[in-house]
Amino acid sequence: GYSREGMITVMIGTEQLRKNIENVSQELITAGAITSLATSSSPSTGVWSNQIGFEWKGKDPNSVPLFGTVAVSHDFGKTLQWKIKEGRDFSREFLTDSGAIILNEAAAKLTGLKKPVGEIIKWNDKDRPVIGIVEDMVMESPYEPIKPTVFFLEYNWRTVITMRISPNLNAKTALAKIEPVFKKFNPEAPFEYKFTDDDYAEKFSDEERIGNLATFFAILAVFISCLGLFGLASFVAEQRTKEIGVRKVLGATVTNVWQMLSKDFVVLVLISCLIAVPLAWYFLYGWLERYQYRTEISWWVFVIAVAGSMAITLMTISFQAIKAGLANPVRSLRSE
Repeated sequence: GYSREGMITVMIGTEQLRKNIENVSQELITAGAITSLATSSSPSTGVWSNQIGFEWKGKDPNSVPLFGTVAVSHDFGKTLQWKIKEGRDFSREFLTDSGAIILNEAAAKLTGLKKPVGEIIKWNDKDRPVIGIVEDMVMESPYEPIKPTVFFLEYNWRTVITMRISPNLNAKTALAKIEPVFKKFNPEAPFEYKFTDDDYAEKFSDEERIGNLATFFAILAVFISCLGLFGLASFVAEQRTKEIGVRKVLGATVTNVWQMLSKDFVVLVLISCLIAVPLAWYFLYGWLERYQYRTEISWWVFVIAVAGSMAITLMTISFQAIKAGLANPVRSLRSE
């Protein structure tokens, strides 16, 4: 719902910084360090306030819906690069925007209004016109439905500064320009920042750990399987030494021997894939169901997995199969 790349957040920890936000913004934009700066009561990765008491035309009188509320500055949407689905963004050209609100799609759906833009929603004893609808943004847990959220202009509630780094600068260069400006206008506090990408990634830290563990054990399982296949191929080749010798005397080539020894293993792997693929799809589908926003499981993923299994199997047993095919048949027949 918004662009996280190149965004950093700074907490407004002192009154001195709060009073100098406009000066900070002007200097950083003039220096080319950032393209925009906005303030809000919550970061783009969270909604810290929830309220009731919203009324609108056609609302069920027995319903008490809970909305997330975020106080923002005029440039909040520009900085996040959120997507306006209907209506418009906040603008300094409209003085009436001081009392207006913007809804996300979840909030618009909750109201049940067919055309919410232009409608009046009463909140805190004020009639607030809806001027826009923004695309839903994953601001909180990716496991839960998007929270119905109301955005409104308010400069007294700001606790977070969000900046978008200039695309012409890398992060290190931009921060080297940003830090001195913050120290100039807020010398009492250290300059502490956080990249929005990092903050967002923390929401998936458990999945990342599980993914790393799954990758490790998958590689370990493949390695152990290869050792087992290699040993089994050696055993089969040893057991069929006389048969291979006779076939070679009768004109069998190395390729014929390789095909003979590989065929049984390939059939077993295909059977195991036929069992594993439906089970894998079932468990993957169940795991993805936990997420409100999820990718689809493509059929080609399983094709690649089966092809990879076949390739690993053939590479593992080929050494023993080719070795048996190249062996002198006279020695094997003499020993038998």
